[in-house]
Amino acid sequence: MISPLWLVRHAAPLIEPGVCYGASNIPADAQATLVAAQLLAATLPARVTVLSSTLQRCEQLAHVLCGLRPDLTYRTDARLAEMDFGQWEGQRWDAIASAELKSWTDAFAHWPCGGAESVHQVMTRVATAWDETRAANQPTAWVTHAGVIRAATLIARGLREVEHAHQWPAGAPAWGQWLVLDMATPKPATTIGFTA
Repeated sequence: MISPLWLVRHAAPLIEPGVCYGASNIPADAQATLVAAQLLAATLPARVTVLSSTLQRCEQLAHVLCGLRPDLTYRTDARLAEMDFGQWEGQRWDAIASAELKSWTDAFAHWPCGGAESVHQVMTRVATAWDETRAANQPTAWVTHAGVIRAATLIARGLREVEHAHQWPAGAPAWGQWLVLDMATPKPATTIGFTA
């Protein structure tokens, strides 16, 4: 039997809404992080391995969670970081040139967003982390970002390449929420987490 994977989104980041901040290392709201960690700590089974993005908004949640649950094993994994939007980082989405955004949607898989990372590159690194997690076959929680969670849900459905923007999932758990994926066979998420 293959163990499930919890995909946990960090709490609300301390940044103005509408700003592109993928790989920017910004903190999350401390109180929202605590609430999310408390809810997750009450839900996770014993001895789960917690893998966290290296960005501080995820590490905050992982540290608080592991402080509440000493039975959890914790380490960071750079493959779980949000997409790097390069020159777009720190800009308002509505200030990014529409021609650049169109270039991205027209060549969705391979366009380097802001001159940095492409969706293909994100999918590749998330798939590598997925395969290692699946092979380890132990209950695992990824504390990560919406983009990584969207990529993982596609991988769980057996899709490892995304050629068109319409294939990219629109939804992801809200801040401090999670979903649980069955890693055994390609299929959609089975459980939605709790609001923090």
